[in-house]
Amino acid sequence: MNHSAKSLDKRIVWGALALASVSVAVFAAVYWQKAAAPPSSVPVASTSASPLSSRTPGTLAAAKPIEVDPDSEDSYVFRIPSGEPTALSCEEARVIIEQVRGGLAYSPEAVPRVAFATATADWLDPHGLLSLATDAPTSRAIAVAAPELLADLEGRHHRQCISALGPGTVLEAWSNELRDFFDRGRLSHAGIDASVAAIEPLPVVGTAKEIAFEIGRRVGAFEATQGERGRAIGDEARRRFFPPLDKEGWAKVVIASAVRAYVPLVDPHGEWAPFDEESHIYELDLLSHPPRKLWEHAVPTAVGVRVSDGVVAPLADGDVILSVSHVATAGLPLEQIDQLGFASLEGVAASPLALSMQKASHEPPLMAVVLRDGALVSLNLAEAKGDADADTVADDLPSERIAYGDGDVLVVTIKDVRDDLGDDLAALLDAERSRSPRKLVGLALDLRGNGGGSTDGALGAISLFLPSVPLFSMKRRDGSIEVDHSPTPREHDRWTGPVATFVNGTTASAAEMIAGALAVYRRGVSIGVSTFGKGCAQEYVDDDAHAGVLRLTTLVYALADGSPVQRIGLAPQIRFAFQDSDNEGTSEREATLARSAPPWRGPDLRDPETKRQEALWPPSGGVVGPCKDADTCRALRLLGAGRRAALAKH
Repeated sequence: MNHSAKSLDKRIVWGALALASVSVAVFAAVYWQKAAAPPSSVPVASTSASPLSSRTPGTLAAAKPIEVDPDSEDSYVFRIPSGEPTALSCEEARVIIEQVRGGLAYSPEAVPRVAFATATADWLDPHGLLSLATDAPTSRAIAVAAPELLADLEGRHHRQCISALGPGTVLEAWSNELRDFFDRGRLSHAGIDASVAAIEPLPVVGTAKEIAFEIGRRVGAFEATQGERGRAIGDEARRRFFPPLDKEGWAKVVIASAVRAYVPLVDPHGEWAPFDEESHIYELDLLSHPPRKLWEHAVPTAVGVRVSDGVVAPLADGDVILSVSHVATAGLPLEQIDQLGFASLEGVAASPLALSMQKASHEPPLMAVVLRDGALVSLNLAEAKGDADADTVADDLPSERIAYGDGDVLVVTIKDVRDDLGDDLAALLDAERSRSPRKLVGLALDLRGNGGGSTDGALGAISLFLPSVPLFSMKRRDGSIEVDHSPTPREHDRWTGPVATFVNGTTASAAEMIAGALAVYRRGVSIGVSTFGKGCAQEYVDDDAHAGVLRLTTLVYALADGSPVQRIGLAPQIRFAFQDSDNEGTSEREATLARSAPPWRGPDLRDPETKRQEALWPPSGGVVGPCKDADTCRALRLLGAGRRAALAKH
């Protein structure tokens, strides 16, 4: 499958479904995230400092995102990717693995060797040339080394990680061989249209040698039309695609790939990312003020990255970005390309090397070189200006007002639990109260397919119905328990009428939090089928090796009455098979996710002296609709009929 809060006392991310990517982190904030199963064919990240042989802990210390101003669009700072392959020393890797194993909310299971070898090979290969191609010898070498590499990473052998030298030796020879094929193609570019060669996506069909040769031909054609500057870019492309590392350098790359493979295999919602690539693990679109991005779509080419869709000036749709702050873009992994998309004066921190080069060349910060209409153009990305008003509440919270008896019901579709969901929902209700002379007699929150999002957003939304109550108990591995409470909203924002939630098998995490809280306090009835069952939390922290960021499952939680959610989910009070609902028991759920946290039953947090009266749905008198979706009308009729427990058929 697959998080902004403004509280500064926690750094927790709550996971959700295994359908989307997981993320969020060192924002000193709390999130519900869309949790992901371990990546299987994900391009490898590349981030260590250059040269790899001299890398020491702390090299990437300038990389983590910093919350500057929670009300600013430019609140988060990432580093410009270095372009180098991600590499870790044996000591760094062991520190990270020890931190992972000790920090989990539960005892980790043994890592399966075959899956470990496969995932290591996947992370190692950003373009399918080094280990995944049919003619690549690397996967076999990694498979042979996997048992000893696991033992080395876990510290079971009191030695350096000599097990990585075997694959490192193979990679040194293989990358040299591919570089030779690239060089041959570079000299054989006759008949290649240079303008097309520079913008075409990387070839995906053929052996690694054939693809290396074709990339070389495209680079050669580009150089032939661009002269000395083109040759400099071609040289950088050669170095990025086929890094000139010795076996020790490649061994460090193997070790880093092994760490990236290891973490999700002990924690299916966990991940390690080097600082150069950390942006891809954050659900930045769930923030109330997400950082600006320079484009929506990017395609790697032989000489750079072609950008399109939502391109922000001074970039233009179709530009091929060749370098940013003297970092060549050719051969960058997708994760680094994604992070590069946040390059703006406030959004990305240039590396010390890039800053020194800019100072020497007297250039302004964040200069980019792009290929536009066949010419090389220099642009100042610090001048990039995005559309701050692109998102609206109407887009985030589509709603439908439906006739119901003598009044109307408002059905609000919540696709994600954004950081500002509580504010947006309050604003929508305020607008709808005065929009029609017909009274709003009920509110339905459609959480079907909602994989989660921000805990602040969930708590803010719940507070409109359940102000100032304890909601969740969260247990760490050491047995300590934390409790989350709903905030107190403005009196005008409260909704005291009937409320319901629509749920299905892909309702997860923060969405389960909303539906579960309303149900436990008998404040709102849920209707649908059993939910995903994501009841564990991830915490994002810098790794102890100072090389990147970890996301780890550090807590499991229970509802206010003590009911567990992890691996169990929520059983709706009115069972109704929406047409888009999967068949229960046949689709993926948290309980089917290997090595996920076990369930936990918590204490009853509810105050027995506090009386919570359910706002019952009034009968509809047979008047419901019309509805855009026939299932919505059917569900509303069941709410008015007071049905409970029986599964409603179509």
